[in-house]
Amino acid sequence: MNALVVSPSPHRRGEITSQKIMALVIIALLPSAAVGCVLFGLQALFVLLTCICSCVIFEILCFLIMKRPQKVYDLSAVVTGLLLGMNLPSECPLYVCVIGSFIAIVIVKQLFGGIGQNFANPAIAARIVLTLSFTGEMTRWAVPYWYKNGADVVTGATPLASEWLTFSAPDGALQKMAPFTLREMFLGTTGGCIGETCALALIIGGMLLIFTRVISPVTPLVYIGSFGLMTFLYTGSAVETLYHILGGGLIIGAFFMATDYTTAPLTNRGKLVFALGCAVITFVIRQFGSYPEGVSFSILLMNLLTPYIDKLTRTSPLGAVKNKKTDGNKRLSEWKEKLENRFFNPERNDF
Repeated sequence: MNALVVSPSPHRRGEITSQKIMALVIIALLPSAAVGCVLFGLQALFVLLTCICSCVIFEILCFLIMKRPQKVYDLSAVVTGLLLGMNLPSECPLYVCVIGSFIAIVIVKQLFGGIGQNFANPAIAARIVLTLSFTGEMTRWAVPYWYKNGADVVTGATPLASEWLTFSAPDGALQKMAPFTLREMFLGTTGGCIGETCALALIIGGMLLIFTRVISPVTPLVYIGSFGLMTFLYTGSAVETLYHILGGGLIIGAFFMATDYTTAPLTNRGKLVFALGCAVITFVIRQFGSYPEGVSFSILLMNLLTPYIDKLTRTSPLGAVKNKKTDGNKRLSEWKEKLENRFFNPERNDF
């Protein structure tokens, strides 16, 4: 006779695990990481390896100190370290990488309960803290390796931080020319962080995550599309719109950081609201702020609003019956009737 086992859902478990999801994310990030190492040389590889190794070590130490079972095999620390390294300049000192890994793993992730409990994306939070604390080191971008012409270090501005060239057209009107071509930005042969310059590699990795159903296409499509629409309406230039889409951390943020399971909304409606919020904040910072990049700040701010977005966009369980709410006039009449019975009822003698 079979025993009846009573247990909470889920009663049927799928084959996908956190480890498999993280492994797919790592595979999707590898093209952009590899291109970054080719573009910026061995120093970029050292930055990536330092971030990954220090994140793994900090996670192991946290589990030991907190006396929790070791879960470093879920590869989430590797993903955090890889994302953090890809969001750093190749000339970033290695001690800054270690400090960023400590912030991401210990402060943002483990102190809030570990994987699935962090309030914000650890890599984004660490990058913002490093940007505010080590501004000089975090804004020292190297140009691609073969452009150095034998020099030890040649630094340059990112496409978003570069000044557009102004020239007079034959008819006398002033026109603007971008300091980099769209082809250079698409292939990544510009200054910037290790993993955000090559849009082609990032799109390939993002498409892999969408086709394997690791992420939903709602967030990246709405984020990039609505940001592009706002930029086009503001600038009136398709070239400048593509320049803003390909430049900076918009693509890596839309595909790999705004889609984080823990810090992003659960429903498609929530993802839509989240992506729109990220697009608006990024647009405002880039066009009206003094900081040329706004992706990290926008995703972090929307991470803080995720619980409220989930609450406002949550769906009802299948078969649930909603309570019928009375209209305003009926409630007002009931309220007036209660007041009359309380204060004007002649049968009451408790005055």
